[in-house]
Amino acid sequence: MMHLFLSRNRVELERRCREKVSARPMRFPNLLQLENGIPIFLDQLIRTLEAEEAGLAGKSLSISGSGDGNVGRSSELGDSAAIHGGELLGMGYSIGQVVHDYGDLCQSVTELALDMDQDFRMDEFKTLNRCLDNGIAQAVTEFSDQRDVKIAHLQATELNERIGFFAHELRNHLNTAGLALAALKEGGVGLRGATGAVLDRSMVGLRVLIDRSLAEVRVGAGLSLYRSVFSLSNFIREVEHSAALEAGLKGCTLHVSEVSPVLFIDADKDLLLSAVGNIVQNAFKFGSKNGLVSLREFSENDRLKIEVEDDGEGIGEDNIKNIFMPFTQNGENKSGLGLGLVIAKKSIEANGGILSVRSVAGEGSTFMIDLPRCTFPA
Repeated sequence: MMHLFLSRNRVELERRCREKVSARPMRFPNLLQLENGIPIFLDQLIRTLEAEEAGLAGKSLSISGSGDGNVGRSSELGDSAAIHGGELLGMGYSIGQVVHDYGDLCQSVTELALDMDQDFRMDEFKTLNRCLDNGIAQAVTEFSDQRDVKIAHLQATELNERIGFFAHELRNHLNTAGLALAALKEGGVGLRGATGAVLDRSMVGLRVLIDRSLAEVRVGAGLSLYRSVFSLSNFIREVEHSAALEAGLKGCTLHVSEVSPVLFIDADKDLLLSAVGNIVQNAFKFGSKNGLVSLREFSENDRLKIEVEDDGEGIGEDNIKNIFMPFTQNGENKSGLGLGLVIAKKSIEANGGILSVRSVAGEGSTFMIDLPRCTFPA
């Protein structure tokens, strides 16, 4: 009888199942899987066969369910299989590997029976297949349901981050435009001067951001890059003009080094301006009161380096590893969304660059942008 064969040889059957799991790529059975997967199923199969041998059809169905394919009917085997399917999802397994777990037991039973020259009745094979079908169906159903919930959660998180990105960029442009407008109202600068140009760029930036966001909604994809070749010297001058307004408002000094006129970048200028602007704003925010912020640029082989240094308190070791995580804010100043550096990093990486940071407690922080250098055609 099959239930006696399974009971006497369950240790060997579990060993063979473990070997089959371990033989597959990227599969390593852990304690959770071994306790809540095949061993429980094997116990339920044995009790189902015992109930049918004793003529207790009702008990057999309550343990392992009917064979009509209705996974909605509750059974002991179905409930534990559903738990097992959810656990395999949590361990990072695929839906195919869920099915293989049950196939392993069927193969192990068949192979061991052949090795021991053991015969089973046809009705016992039908019960084995019914239990396997119900176990696989419940495990796959729960796996799929939980996976759908997980995907929906990830999509909602991504959408929230993108909305935060959009709102943060809008606020940056409006803030710069407001500073430029305030300077113009004071009467000390002309509308056609550098301050007027900053106001113009902020308004253009708002328009571009909205246009890109609408395009993103239409195509359901991320922002496309609008690359162009431009002078690093002119680029830094624009950053300086925008940052000078905020530096004056905060009583800080902005020192910008001289830039060689022969250095060029091939990148999305708006994204890069936003990224460097965010980093400079961050330096004003976390630098010392009435302190110094330095913006310097240099070339190194085929790379361009832009560094922004402040003289603030610096970033501790515990915080520096999370500095580029969304909604992370360090220091006493908690204004803003904690997205500026995240946005800057993504914008720089989209342009083939790298953003990193070094900091010493009590000696300020330096954010370093590493970009590919472009050779401007003659």
